[in-house]
Amino acid sequence: MAIFLDSSADPRFADYRDLNSSDRRPDARGGKGLVIAEGNLVSERLLHSRFPVRSIVGFEPKLSNFLALPGVQEEIARRDIPVYATTRDTLAEVAGFDLHRGLLAAADRPEPLAVEQVIGSARTLVIAEGVGDHENIGSLFRNAAGLGVDGVLFGAGCADPLYRRVVRVSMGHVLRLPFAHLEGGYTTWQRSLEQVRAAGFHIVSLTPNPEAALLKDALVDETGQAYEKVALLIGAEGPGLTEHAMRATDIRARIPMAAGTDSLNVATAAAVALYERARSLS
Repeated sequence: MAIFLDSSADPRFADYRDLNSSDRRPDARGGKGLVIAEGNLVSERLLHSRFPVRSIVGFEPKLSNFLALPGVQEEIARRDIPVYATTRDTLAEVAGFDLHRGLLAAADRPEPLAVEQVIGSARTLVIAEGVGDHENIGSLFRNAAGLGVDGVLFGAGCADPLYRRVVRVSMGHVLRLPFAHLEGGYTTWQRSLEQVRAAGFHIVSLTPNPEAALLKDALVDETGQAYEKVALLIGAEGPGLTEHAMRATDIRARIPMAAGTDSLNVATAAAVALYERARSLS
């Protein structure tokens, strides 16, 4: 089933070449704009996602283990995806570093989802502003998938959610959880929150400000009932949300913190907030 490639110069390796090169990497949004999955788990999730897979490459025994996963060979055959086998050294020459996971898959980026497609049937959303760290974006998606989020929306200044490191850190959940980008620049994107509010969402901005409402109180109405639809707005490490963004939300909320501390990592804070949201619904 797999075609063996023994030369790193083989043109069929083109989608995987120079993965760690900042100006030539194939997953850069401004270049080939591919999506690269690493390892069996993430590659399997890519294979079963909406992303058009271009090829799969790996070395033994990693490739054999992947092909033995339930439904993988059937899906590869159905979509007519080329599979390449090679050696560990050859793949390292191609990618520019040793790939101990031993398996890569490449896919095209599909047409971006529209905001209305993400929020249409959603009950819980995360909205990010200025989150520029790829690992935080990846962790955010992993936490969101585990805590019942229906979609993620991006305001201005966020990292590319389909960058290779994001895909890896998210454990492939960025390929499964729908996301979209809100329109506008740094000082204008907040107007797009009206589209979210018009869809019935109660919008909560997270802040360490001690004058903000407690998070548990911000997620329920005056009768103590959980809001049917909630969108949680999170900001960048350090500066947090802009004042423009917080003014566009319905309430500002804080996570209670121990004395001497004022905040959590953004992905951790989102996880705490999402747990509280899930608890309010139970």
